[in-house]
Amino acid sequence: MAAAAADLDLSPPEIPESTFLENLLRYGLFFGAIFQLICILAIIFPFPKSSDTDSNQSEQKNSEMVRKQKVVPPQISKKLKKETKKKR
Repeated sequence: MAAAAADLDLSPPEIPESTFLENLLRYGLFFGAIFQLICILAIIFPFPKSSDTDSNQSEQKNSEMVRKQKVVPPQISKKLKKETKKKR
């Protein structure tokens, strides 16, 4: 039995040291996996928008609405005037 154990080589196999490109690939894959997990978590748990961007967007929408409201009434009145002239 001792002779059988002596015949088997149980030492760890010789593994060559990894090269720079292998290390770069390994760490790049780790960072890519972490980035994908962050993206998936961002989709599952969306973060609320900050109040600064909301207030800026609401101000822009309000100013656009005011501009549209100012432009719309003259067009309606022109159409009404044209229709009244056609009726005469």
